[in-house]
Amino acid sequence: MPDPIFLVGCSRAGTTVTYETLAAAPGVRSVGYELPQLWHRLHGPAHNGWHSEAAGRADARPEHREAALRFLYERLGAGLIVDKTCINVLRVPYLHALFPQARFVFIHRDGRANVSSLMDGWRDGRFALGQFLGPPPEEVAIENGAFREWHFFLPPGWRDYNHASLAEACAHQWTTANHLALEARAGIPEDQWVRIRYEDLLDRPVALFREVFEKLDLPFTDELQQRCATLAERPTSLVAGAPKRDKWREHNGDAIERILPMISPLMQELGYDPAA
Repeated sequence: MPDPIFLVGCSRAGTTVTYETLAAAPGVRSVGYELPQLWHRLHGPAHNGWHSEAAGRADARPEHREAALRFLYERLGAGLIVDKTCINVLRVPYLHALFPQARFVFIHRDGRANVSSLMDGWRDGRFALGQFLGPPPEEVAIENGAFREWHFFLPPGWRDYNHASLAEACAHQWTTANHLALEARAGIPEDQWVRIRYEDLLDRPVALFREVFEKLDLPFTDELQQRCATLAERPTSLVAGAPKRDKWREHNGDAIERILPMISPLMQELGYDPAA
């Protein structure tokens, strides 16, 4: 089996729509859902004293590669596989150590919109981590106790935000996920790393995915071109409704303004203007 394509990015940064588009390519296989149980079983909070769901190069073992490939082969057979599991944005060096020829597609989004969408997802309740990790080892009382467990993924430094506001906890998730991805980029060969802006999914989806598919050596068929032409109008399997630019101003505007100092430096590093 060839080494997989790993789609990585902060949750609610457009990872699902990108994953579903890549998975529609001829010859590409996917399980169609995230696999935190697989990656936790190989290395996760149970192995690192609940430090986080992150993993580094030193955590990689040959038997982890064998177990992951066996898991995927049993479900999908031999072939090129694309994986999208939100915790893997915290684990790029680990994955690269296991799969030296893997390609990584990194997607990022304006921090204000991404943090707001994370906040909406926390309130939704479907993405609570207790279903995968069990109860946390210490009290979580985010937003004055409204949230008793973390949602989406457990970032390094999570304990420092167990009594923070929801906006602060989500801002920490966004900054940590993107910082770790950018740090990991230095260790990945240039031809194995593809970077995407979420905003380009809305502004130029056909041209964007034509470029992405070319970099991944995947065929960009007429059917895929038609699919990409309507991406901005289509909900995903996880998020209802079409994407809407600047929705954060309506949903969580005041809270986002308060945490803007937390996310502004990284926004600028990613090419966004916090004052726009």
